[in-house]
Amino acid sequence: MRKTSARFRQPAAVRGGIRPAMPDDARAIVAIYNHYIVDSIVTFEEQPLKPAEMARRIRSVLPSLPWLVIEHEGGVAGYAYASPWRARSAYRYTVETTIYLDSRFAGMALGEKLYRALLDDLRRRNLHRAYGVISLPNPASVALHEKCGFTKAGHLSEIGWKLKRWVDVGYWELKL
Repeated sequence: MRKTSARFRQPAAVRGGIRPAMPDDARAIVAIYNHYIVDSIVTFEEQPLKPAEMARRIRSVLPSLPWLVIEHEGGVAGYAYASPWRARSAYRYTVETTIYLDSRFAGMALGEKLYRALLDDLRRRNLHRAYGVISLPNPASVALHEKCGFTKAGHLSEIGWKLKRWVDVGYWELKL
């Protein structure tokens, strides 16, 4: 039987340009995320965020779950974090994972490196399942999840309306 306190154990520092996010990273993270809000279907948020809101979100996840950034060329190139899957206590060993990469750094394997670091951190916290929720179509995200060992677990058709069209969502799962 797992100990519930294991989920809240702080991980060791991550190497290779990857480190825990801090509220001070909010400005850089918002610069990455707002592009996806405004120009894509990959998030269902529709209004750009301000750094103060992103800092609040970072603080709401830390220290119970990881929020990591990857640095490249002197700045934040991407971020990944885990959040509780659902509020009910029986879900306490299950998380939703999220990753965003600055589009300027696509194709450089930074996303995979960052996502694997996040998943390793989740394993050290003795979590059981991770779910990636992907707006479809999004072949790059599907490929990243599957490269990291996720398998498709479900599909919801036309669940969101964004950029003047209906958008599907797929669920990918990974046993940690």
